[in-house]
Parts: sequence; C-alpha cells; structure tokens
Amino acid sequence: MAIPCTENVGIVALDVYFPSRYVDQTELEQHDGVSAGKYTIGLGQSKMAFCDDREDISSVCMTAVQGFMDKYGVSYADIGRLEVGTETIIDKSKSTKTVLMSLFAESGNSSVEGIDTSNACYGGTSALFNACQWVTSPAWDGRLALVVAADIAVYARGPARPSGGVGAVCILVGPNAPLALEFPLRGTFMEHIYDFYKPDMSSEFPTVDGPLSVASYVRALDHAYNAYLDKLASVGGVENPSLSDLDYVVFHSPYTKQVVKGFARMAYNDFLRSSPDAAAYADVQQFRDVAREASYTDKLLEKAFIGLTKSQFAAKTEPSLLAARNIGNMYTASVFFGLASLLSQVPHAQLDGKRITLFSYGSGCAASAYSFRVRGDTTAIADNLALASRLEKRIKVAPAKFEKIMELREHTHNAQEYQPTGSVDDLLPGTYYLQNVDSMWRRSYARTPLD
Repeated sequence: MAIPCTENVGIVALDVYFPSRYVDQTELEQHDGVSAGKYTIGLGQSKMAFCDDREDISSVCMTAVQGFMDKYGVSYADIGRLEVGTETIIDKSKSTKTVLMSLFAESGNSSVEGIDTSNACYGGTSALFNACQWVTSPAWDGRLALVVAADIAVYARGPARPSGGVGAVCILVGPNAPLALEFPLRGTFMEHIYDFYKPDMSSEFPTVDGPLSVASYVRALDHAYNAYLDKLASVGGVENPSLSDLDYVVFHSPYTKQVVKGFARMAYNDFLRSSPDAAAYADVQQFRDVAREASYTDKLLEKAFIGLTKSQFAAKTEPSLLAARNIGNMYTASVFFGLASLLSQVPHAQLDGKRITLFSYGSGCAASAYSFRVRGDTTAIADNLALASRLEKRIKVAPAKFEKIMELREHTHNAQEYQPTGSVDDLLPGTYYLQNVDSMWRRSYARTPLD
C-alpha cells in the first residue's frame, strides 16, 4: 500500500467535554469566609466545573471521544493510533486507553497503537508529539491518530480547592491539518523537583508546595521559551526572535492569573536577550542585573513586566482564557482548552497564516514551548466547539452542595462493590457514566440518551 505524503501534519479537528455543573467562585469565596476577590481576582477564576461519583477519568474520556466521533463523522476503523494523556489514574496497571477500546469494538478495529502517557499536566502534550511524530515516521500506515487529554482536578478543602476543575479534549491528528505543527520548532525543559505530586495512592488529592510550584513553572518557562526562540532563529531564520514573532500565545493554566504572569515572563526573557539601549525596555532597565534565581520571586519585577505587556497580552493571549476562567484547571487538557478557546474567540480571517505558540508545563517537571501555523480554515472547528454557548447552558450549584459532593468523592475514591449515588438526570445528553464497581474493582459504564 502506498502511503500518501505527510505535509502539514498537526491538528485536523478537536472537541472538548466538561461537566454540566459548576460552582461560582464569588459564591465560593463567601462560603469559605475568605476576602472578596481572593479566588476571582487573586486566581483570576470565575467558575469551576466539577463532577460527582458518576464520572471518573474513563467515563470522561469516553464522553469526549464518542462526542467527537459523532460530531465529525469519523469512523473508528480509520484510527490507527490512540494516546491518552492524564494524571488521573484509577488503576496502576490498566490504561485508560484500553477502556476506550470498547468504543472501537463495533468497528472491529483492534489494531490501534498508543497507550497512556503521564507526567502531571504535560502528558497530553507528550501524547500529541507522539501522534504527530508517528504520522511523519516510516511506521505510519496511512490512518489517523486520536489524542485524548483529560483530568479531574480535585483538592482537599482549603486554599487550593478553588484551583480545581474537570475537562477532556479529543484531538484528531493527521496530514493536511488546518493547525500544522511547526517541526522542529520546539524548546523543552525537564528536571527533578517535588513541587506537585501524588504519592498517596489512596487519595485523589495531590501534595503541593505552592511557592515552589509557581517558581518551577516560571523557571521551566524561561528555559523552554529561550530554547524555542533559539530554534526559531537557527531553523526558522528569524533574526532576534521575540514575542513580536508570535501571533498568539497559549499557556497551561493552573489558574488564569498564572497565565498573565507567564506572558509577562516571556517579555522579561525578551528584555534579557535585547540590547541594553532597546527603547522598548527603557522603563525596566533597573531589572537587568537581577539574578535569575532572585527574579522568580521578585514581585516588583513581575508587576513591571505585567504592566509593560498589558496590551500585547490582551491581543495575543486573553482570547485563549475563556475555558480556563470558567471551568478551572484541567491538568493535561488545560493548554488544549486554551487553544480551543482561541479558535472559538478569534475568527478564521484573523487566524489565517498566523503562528500559535503553546507553552505546556507539568510539575515534577516537564515543559515545552512549540507552535502551530494556521494552514486551513478553522471555522468548522469553532462551530463544532460552540464553546461560549455550551458554557452558558451549565447548571450552577450552591457551594454547600458542591462541598458535599467533594466529600462523597473523597470517601468513595477507589471503592469496591460500590453503586454510585449521583443523579444521572444531571448529566448532559450523551455522557458516559459509572454504573457499578464490583468486588474485583471492575467498572461498568452506560451512556445517557442523546435526546
């Protein structure tokens, strides 16, 4: 069989899933007895999605995949690779990808490569790289690839809980893509650090060193962004590359205030790469001699560069924050929800031919800066996402009820011989849900009617 030429490999299409219910962050501030604005201004969050014991990582992924296949009319027989990026595990051996293979059964297609990839919020990015590289490799058999990035982000009651969320994205990867991955424009940074991790297998909750996690995000951004710019110069032929060469910038968003800081940090790195007499940085020259390590926690430096980049941020990154602000952190899916938001908020006429740069970060840590070039019409993707209208149709839940649901998840995590108690009536049409966990921890699922 002759394999066609693989040009413009990247994202052919994508769709997202998030639960039907959310808690309002302003109401959560009042319920928690914290100062007004702590979550809404301090974190930059408006609403937070959540799910009860009826949904787990497998059901969330099944909903995302089947919803995507239905919308786009893709046949399961045409998929040759499926990779799942997630850090939400319900089994230490059996991958979520194997559960998704149940969706392939009717098609008779069991020849599907790929498996789960995990490292905090970076797993989805690694899965995407693997899929794109498979399509461009001699191993490619001409079929398309699916990449699923999904997580349920939950925290113990306390200051971290408002930075939770739930979301899943399903991405179709292949040639002639409207969003073509720019090979080999990529900068990657990895190191060993204990900033956020999940050593307790009996709990969904992570162990978090908040200040260290913020510093790690910034340090990883410095290294990945500079490596990306170096590649843009050496391979892309761009002289003195900077933010001005990136049309749009999408970030992993643990909370949207961190994205504001991340964009400003890119400008700080541009400043350090510029000549001392660059007019654009005349008002921040006092920060040129700040030691790199000290700069990670220098609030005056941070504030100065946020102010310096306010208009650039509004144009290049703000449109990507619709989902993050209204759903919350989705770990592996967060950066792709940013991309989905951008495609939803900016019409194709403005995106055509533009470069979209992504920064993906996962604690522990792993990070990459990479980019897509818009090579085709994104209108159909935006129409199928219908992101703003879907967000508006959700159900608001009172903080007290939300807290009870979080307690239910905590007490039933990895339970056996368990019958979920959450209401199926609260689920959106076409949502997969957990029916039962038997005495051997085997899980069974069903799907709500589409009508």
